[in-house]
Amino acid sequence: TYCRLNADYFLKCSVKEGHISAVQNLPKESPLAMALQILVPFLLAGFGTVSAGMVLDIVQHWEAFQYITEIFILVPALLGLKGNLEMTLASRLSTAVNVGKMDSPIEKWNLIIGNLALKQVQATVVGFLAAVAAVVLGWIPEGKFQMSHAVLLCSSSVATAFIASLLQGIIMVGVIVGSKKTGINPDNVATPIAASFGDLITLAILAWISQGLYKCLDSYPYVSSLVCAFFMCLTPLWMVISSKHPASRTLLYSGWEPVITAMVISSIGGLILDKTVSDPNLAGIVVYTPVINGIGGNLVAIQSSRISTHLHFHCAPGEVPDEAKGCYYPCRTFCGTGANHRSAQVLLLLVVPGHLIFLYTIHLMKSGHTTLTPIFMSVYLAAAMLQVLLLLCIADQMVHSMWRSGKDPDSFSIPYLTALGDLLGTALLALSFHFLWLIGDQDNG
Repeated sequence: TYCRLNADYFLKCSVKEGHISAVQNLPKESPLAMALQILVPFLLAGFGTVSAGMVLDIVQHWEAFQYITEIFILVPALLGLKGNLEMTLASRLSTAVNVGKMDSPIEKWNLIIGNLALKQVQATVVGFLAAVAAVVLGWIPEGKFQMSHAVLLCSSSVATAFIASLLQGIIMVGVIVGSKKTGINPDNVATPIAASFGDLITLAILAWISQGLYKCLDSYPYVSSLVCAFFMCLTPLWMVISSKHPASRTLLYSGWEPVITAMVISSIGGLILDKTVSDPNLAGIVVYTPVINGIGGNLVAIQSSRISTHLHFHCAPGEVPDEAKGCYYPCRTFCGTGANHRSAQVLLLLVVPGHLIFLYTIHLMKSGHTTLTPIFMSVYLAAAMLQVLLLLCIADQMVHSMWRSGKDPDSFSIPYLTALGDLLGTALLALSFHFLWLIGDQDNG
């Protein structure tokens, strides 16, 4: 497995140079330096999610979204691909940079090509399964099924997942290679930048493809089937490329469980969004959904990536630090002297100022249908804080549990965490809007 490759690397380090010298390669960071490194990509990612929210607010009125409302179920699942695939790739490659596995040019490009090919396989399969989930979740409550709409959903989902994943994968590799050359810790910048324009690119591609296919539905009904078949037929090629590289070959067979489970979790969030959007009293939720989901996912992905790198450096697979042993309690995540306690505190402190900036940006751009009343902002910020607090606690427990069981957290934890971020964010936002409507703060229609 990937974690065993890293374990082998550490064994070599301890024999040749002594374990301490390997540990010393991990840069020491003050909380201020950490916050400054995280801040710029965090804001960049936040503005990306704000842009995605504004795009979703516009395209919800397009014909395809009006007549095939199941597309809304696809939205969190496809946006979640950046957590399932982009952030997982970023976390894997960040750890590889920090432990020295990308120092050799040949090894570096083997890792990059194998991981990119693996990601295209996963994107195509997950895109198809997300469409199946959207059809099923849309059909169960309504009891109506239209084959033409189901094929359009499959085509839109597969094409969007494939194109967005390829574009974002290339950007991500550039960011990690660049951060290595400039001496910035890729754990702090790679995962937020993976998300910075990911939501915007994915939503724009989904809206454009689904609207285009919808217009072809009557005159050229076979176009949707051809588009879906074309992208599915490319999958064997990516599988062959991916299987030639040891690290990605392992994940090609074992890395499906978190990706598919995360897609199902995100699709449940999509069902909540679909049902909430269809209520005229709660229409304002659309513009805020990508923002709260994206920011929660970005922050927890940074923490997960940092804990994973720390474990790769300091512990053999199956062993965890003393502070992570015993029963879990929430104070353990935020209190203590370790680097990961400080990063959890820094990330939690970024939530309120970050969301205030993004809320004000949405207000300035005159997007959405909600006035920024004090009660709206209080309820929204409380939901955002609760979401990130829960996610950071879950991340602490989940990453250590996976490491203890011999799984590489870089490949397994981030898909679950970002999917839970989508589900928690959408559910808490829907509850917030219901609460605001009930108490009379109804300026969101």
